[in-house]
Amino acid sequence: MTLRVRLTLWYTAVLAALLLVFGAVVYLMLSVSLTRQVEETLERTADDLLRASQVQIGGIPVSAIQLELDLTANVFVQVFDPQGNLVRQTMNYPDLVAPLDPGHIGVQVPTFSTVQVEETRLRVLTVPVIERGSGQIAGYLQLAESLATVDSARRVLLWVLVGGGTFAVALAALVGWVTAGAALRPLDEVTDTALSITRADDLSRRIPLLAPPHDEVGRLILAFNETLERLENLFQVQRRFLADVSHELRTPLTTIRGNVDLIQRMKKADRVSLDAIRAEVDRMTRLVNDLLLLAKAESGSLPLAREEVELDTLMLDVFKQGKVLAPEGVRLRIAQEDQARVLGDRDRLKQVMLNLVANALDHTPPGGTVTMGLACQGELACFTVADTGRGIPADEIPHIFERFYRVDPSRKRKNSGGAGLGLSIAYWITRSHGGRIEVQSEVGKGTTFRVYLPLMDGCCGPAQREAGRDAQVREDPAPLSPQKPAER
Repeated sequence: MTLRVRLTLWYTAVLAALLLVFGAVVYLMLSVSLTRQVEETLERTADDLLRASQVQIGGIPVSAIQLELDLTANVFVQVFDPQGNLVRQTMNYPDLVAPLDPGHIGVQVPTFSTVQVEETRLRVLTVPVIERGSGQIAGYLQLAESLATVDSARRVLLWVLVGGGTFAVALAALVGWVTAGAALRPLDEVTDTALSITRADDLSRRIPLLAPPHDEVGRLILAFNETLERLENLFQVQRRFLADVSHELRTPLTTIRGNVDLIQRMKKADRVSLDAIRAEVDRMTRLVNDLLLLAKAESGSLPLAREEVELDTLMLDVFKQGKVLAPEGVRLRIAQEDQARVLGDRDRLKQVMLNLVANALDHTPPGGTVTMGLACQGELACFTVADTGRGIPADEIPHIFERFYRVDPSRKRKNSGGAGLGLSIAYWITRSHGGRIEVQSEVGKGTTFRVYLPLMDGCCGPAQREAGRDAQVREDPAPLSPQKPAER
C-alpha cells in the first residue's frame, strides 16, 4: 500500500469517525429535546386539570370536567378511580376504551412511559391524584401525546446526517487523495532523481529544490543534496587517496625493480644497489605503518598508554632531534618553556611534536627560523611550532590534515621525504588525547601550529633550568640533515 493511499485512508477514517460522533450527539440531543417538549406539554396539562378540579375525582361536576378536558385537544386524557376503573376520557380517541398504560396504574409519583397504540407511538404520563386533607389517592390521570412529530423529525435528521456524512466523507477522500498526491509529488521526483544518480553513478548531480526550503519536503531535498555532496567529497578523497598510495608505492617499487634488474645483469649484488633496495623497503614500511596508524586512529581503536608525560622534557628531546633534521641556514629555537604534565602516550605525543617540527623545518627557507614553545593556558597545555616559511593559502588550511594532501601538488617529493601523512597522524593522535590542533598562517610570513592538550590538575608552572644550558639549548643553530619525515 502506497503512502498516498495510507494518508488518504487515514484522513477519511478520521473524518468519518468525527462525523459519526457528531451525528450521534446531534441525533440524541434532538430526540431528547423533542421528547422533553412533549413531556412538558403533558405535565402542564396535568397541572391545569388538577387545579381546575380542586376536589376529589368523584366530586367533580361532569360539565366542568368535560370543559377542562375539551381544552386539551392535542392531548388524550383518561381519568381512573382508585381501583383503576376508567371514569372519564377525552373524545379525541373515541375508539380507545382501555387504559393507555395499565402497567403504571397505581404509581405513587408522576411517571412517564412510551406505549404503542396501533400504528402510533404515544408518550404517556401517569399522575396519582392526591385527596386534600387525608392525603389518600383519589384516582389517577393518564395523559398521552403522539410522538409522530418527534419520529418524523428524527427520521429527517437521520437521513440528513447519513446523506450529508456520506457526501462529506467521499469529498474528503477525493480532496485527501488529490492533496496527498500534490504533497508527495516532489518525493516521487526526489526518488526518480536519486535512482537516476545511482544508475548513472554521477554524484555531481543535485536534486532541484521543488518545494519551499523550510517545509518538510524542502528540508528533505536540502539534506539529501548535502548527503550527495559529502558522498562526492568522500569518493573524491578515496580516489585521491588510492592515487596517492599508488604513486607513493610505485616510486620505491620502481627503484627496487631497477636495482634488482641491475643485480641480475651484473650477476652480483653490489652494496649501492642493496642499500637503495633497503632504503625503499624502509620507506614502504613507514608508509604502511603510517596508514595503519591512521586507520586505527580514525576507527577509535588506536592503542594509547595512559601515563604521566612531562611535555617540557619531551619538547627538549624533540628540539635535539630537530637540530639534526634542520637544513643548513635554518635556525631552530625555543621561546617559552613552562613545566606541564599531561596524561597520555609519551611516544605518540613525541611523534606529534616531531612531525610538526620536521614539517616546519622543511618549509622554512635558509635564513629563516622555526620557534618552539610550551605554555600553560588555563586547564590546557599549548605546544607551539612557528616558522617563517612561505605560509599556507587560506583556502588550503581546511585540507592540510587530510591524508596525502599537498599544498603544492606540483612539487616533487624527495626520495627521502615523507608521504604527506605527518599532519594527519598528528591531528588524530591529538584528538585521541582529548586535544585539538589549530593553524594560523599568512602567505609570505609563515605558519603557526598550536597543539592544545588537557593538563593534569595543578601540573603547570615556569620551567626551572640552568641558565647556561638553557641558553645553549635555545640558540644553537641546527646542522643540515637530509631526513625530513613530515610534509604539509
